[in-house]
Amino acid sequence: MSYLVPAQDLAVEETLKKSRFITLLAHTQGLAAARAFWQDCKDKHPGARHWCFAAVAGHPTDGQQYAMSDDGEPAGTAGKPMLAQLLGSGLGEVSAVVVRYYGGVKLGTGGLVRAYGGGVASALKALPSRLCVHYRTLELTLPYGQLPDLQYWLQKTGSQVLEESFADKVQLRIAVPDGEQEGLLAWLALQPAIQCRALNEDTP
Repeated sequence: MSYLVPAQDLAVEETLKKSRFITLLAHTQGLAAARAFWQDCKDKHPGARHWCFAAVAGHPTDGQQYAMSDDGEPAGTAGKPMLAQLLGSGLGEVSAVVVRYYGGVKLGTGGLVRAYGGGVASALKALPSRLCVHYRTLELTLPYGQLPDLQYWLQKTGSQVLEESFADKVQLRIAVPDGEQEGLLAWLALQPAIQCRALNEDTP
């Protein structure tokens, strides 16, 4: 299934009651990449007081790819409102870190929620996105006579030819978009002369 992801990284900064808040957004595929981005932000801002974090690191509806941290702020005042903004955006594979340089004035619980959630909301408004389509890879071996029919199906499903070779038979490695696999596989199942092998690859 296709969904939107960040097209680039972004940083937005604001000052609230003498505290400096830097919101950083990045495209991160998977929780390991999301946490690596979080650590990178800590390394780049060693003098900050807090590095609060939230991520939707996979498909927007995959709860196993969600993560958040208040990083020392009162519970529920940072990571939760940040994650809520990410979920509301509909984006996938996105991480947010809000770096806070404490200015000596306490914001209170409500002020923190507005600062962290609002920072992510502002950054998301400025963030360009792109469509991410995932593909499943298939290897096909077929007679030359069936190549025109297969080419029709490849065009119909928006599939891409990754590799091809022509010997006694045609051998192809193709990438089929999610959402288009069922129709193509149903057609292939009716073609006994075409050998099909699915590979465990998911190419964005």
